[in-house]
Amino acid sequence: MRIHCKVVVIAVCFGVFLLLYFLGGNAADDPLLKEVVEQEEEEGSKSSPSSPELRRDVAAKFVRKSSAGVGVRAVEPLKGRKEGKAINRGASVNAKSKLRSNVARPVIKRTRAEEFMHLAVVACGNRLDETLTMVKSALLFSLKKIKFHIFAEDPLAPQFEERLNHWPRPVSAKFQYSIYPITFSVGNADEWKKLFKPCAAQRLFLPVILKDVDSLLYVDTDVLFLRPMDDIWSLLKSFNSTQLAAMAPEHEVPKIGWYSRFARHPFYGVTGVNSGVMLMNLTRIRSKLFKNSMISSGLSWEDLLHPLYQKYKNHITWGDQDLLNIIFHYNPECLFIFPCQWNYRPDHCMYGSNCKGAEEEGVSILHGNRGVYHDDKQPAFKVVYDAIRDFPFEDNMFQSLFYPIQTKFLDTVNTLCGRIPQVFLKQIEKTMKKVFEEKVVRHVRPHK
Repeated sequence: MRIHCKVVVIAVCFGVFLLLYFLGGNAADDPLLKEVVEQEEEEGSKSSPSSPELRRDVAAKFVRKSSAGVGVRAVEPLKGRKEGKAINRGASVNAKSKLRSNVARPVIKRTRAEEFMHLAVVACGNRLDETLTMVKSALLFSLKKIKFHIFAEDPLAPQFEERLNHWPRPVSAKFQYSIYPITFSVGNADEWKKLFKPCAAQRLFLPVILKDVDSLLYVDTDVLFLRPMDDIWSLLKSFNSTQLAAMAPEHEVPKIGWYSRFARHPFYGVTGVNSGVMLMNLTRIRSKLFKNSMISSGLSWEDLLHPLYQKYKNHITWGDQDLLNIIFHYNPECLFIFPCQWNYRPDHCMYGSNCKGAEEEGVSILHGNRGVYHDDKQPAFKVVYDAIRDFPFEDNMFQSLFYPIQTKFLDTVNTLCGRIPQVFLKQIEKTMKKVFEEKVVRHVRPHK
């Protein structure tokens, strides 16, 4: 009987051993372990990835590792500009991760494209600080992550890279960016580059260059977000089946609008549209044949740009914006018009307040054209720009951003735009409260 019991005990022990053996083998493929290995490899190469010390550290880290993912910020030397290639930065893992050790191959979790909002800007000349302030305003208030597509002249590219890479880690975790050279796929590049303002015509070629991007928000460098970019991004869902772009009117009052009084070419609607803030479904733009005054069969976006410019180049004043007005004059069904508070400019207040949407809801996107951020002609705009530019990321928004704006607005009450502070302050105060609630209030547990 005793021998029989011993045999049973031995069999049970052997079964437990086999079970532990198979469980241990599966653990080698556990994604959590692989993330620890990936983190170890990213932290440095002081010891060989196949060394015994690394194996012991990985085993120890696996015990302590939580279920949260490991964030990795890719950094590589600036290169590829002369070949016309984009410089990619952000939270995605570098392509060099392919050259991993055979000890363990990390699992790279790719973020789905739809989880990112895409924002493009074109910067030439002395627009570095202005562009970075725009990027900063987008990151301060937005909820989803943003992929920035920055088109810049060669001297500016390394400066963008250096400044963006030195932003605090909690901020850098919210965005990715790519830097592209200034390129024009058709016509004379020098001629395109000098159209209206330096490099401004680059925006016309975004559907051609960003072929892997489905939708995109383009903004001028002198734009500031006073509410989450998520809100204007959501307007893409409001497009009907024929609409492929969205802009705001150039003016609200036809009698004092520029296009309605001076334009020598076709333009959209009654007052024309302003292209400083332009929301685009690039996929639809690339697949559309656009009606025009040159041929009856229609032309693709890329094929349309150069002949359109050649026909109207002696009749346009505002360069690429005029060309967009001509395109949508012949294709009005393709354009979605969003209200003036999404592209609020000095024209909306310097002749008296004429943007009802901003009066009711406050300014959503501030567009400081006419250089008003850098002179004293419209101090109300300059107050907002200076406050966002100088705001430290780590500081309290109400104390270091909203209250300084509110206080300095008192010095602008003798100007037409400064007389309506609620237009400038209403939305940004509402946005800050929303950000505060997202970051603080909902994480506070009630006392039992």
